[in-house]
Amino acid sequence: MFINITDSKEAANKGSSAGLVNYLEKENRIGHKQEPEYWFNGQKIRIEPYEVMRSIDNNVAKLGKDDAKFFLVNISPSQKEIRFLKEQYGEEGAKEQMKGFAVRVMDAYAKNFNRDGVNNNEDLLWFAKLENYRYYSYTDPEVKQGLKQRGERKEGEQMHVQVIVSRKDITNKIKLSPMNTSRGKNAEHSKKMGQFDRVAFKQSGESLFDSLFGFDRQLKDTMAYANVQKNGELSQREQLGVLAEGASRNYQSRSVANELARGVADGLFATSASMLSAVGKTTISFLEVMLEPIYTGGANIVPESEMQKKKKRKKKYQGQQVSR
Repeated sequence: MFINITDSKEAANKGSSAGLVNYLEKENRIGHKQEPEYWFNGQKIRIEPYEVMRSIDNNVAKLGKDDAKFFLVNISPSQKEIRFLKEQYGEEGAKEQMKGFAVRVMDAYAKNFNRDGVNNNEDLLWFAKLENYRYYSYTDPEVKQGLKQRGERKEGEQMHVQVIVSRKDITNKIKLSPMNTSRGKNAEHSKKMGQFDRVAFKQSGESLFDSLFGFDRQLKDTMAYANVQKNGELSQREQLGVLAEGASRNYQSRSVANELARGVADGLFATSASMLSAVGKTTISFLEVMLEPIYTGGANIVPESEMQKKKKRKKKYQGQQVSR
């Protein structure tokens, strides 16, 4: 599950939303469908594009000309997740489920601000559009290499949801910016500033998908795993290796492993041993699997079997010295 928040560069969000709304209507224009794909939010499922533009553009009280007026949230399930939804709910059912999922994602978006009066999607002004395809742009390697043409439809499952959410809340009084990472002097001050944790928000989408649909996410498909492999230290990658080994040997351990992987990504464990001790507090069955011959790693730690081999070689060498 990939969730991304786009700022001004692509969304051109310091002026009217008309350009973005028009762009997100492209499938209705290209497909020439008798029944268009309507905009939706947590209250309505058939919203016209002019309603979206009018509502967003009028919800800008006390915002200057250089202030962001809205943000674009991209909710993109993986091809594996899309196939899972279609197997469970069918082609049209999967689309409806994705729309319902988007509402829950926007609940998480609202809660992430930790602001009084902003508790769920109903406290936000937002509109979403489900899209079935993606198209190659000039930035894609395939286009640069001449293998694909700009505007050509991409292969595979590409269903996703694009959300336009106002910078101001539904009352047009509270400023809400997901780009604000400023930390206050204390917890109360941070709350007033509206600090937004983008990593936590992206992670919440993955967790929501798994819990809502009963999706059995493999450890290597988690956001935490990808982050550690890309940006993590050696000790963190070693910890993931231990988790992957345990999860592969015990189906029941996957959800625990995924939870621990988030702790590894956050740097909560100094060593594999400290991570394993945390496992015991979570589930004994997982700990039993993990503690089969696995050692804690590290340059100065040698597995017991290797130690025994070294002792035998040393004794043999000493015996040869005595015989001489």
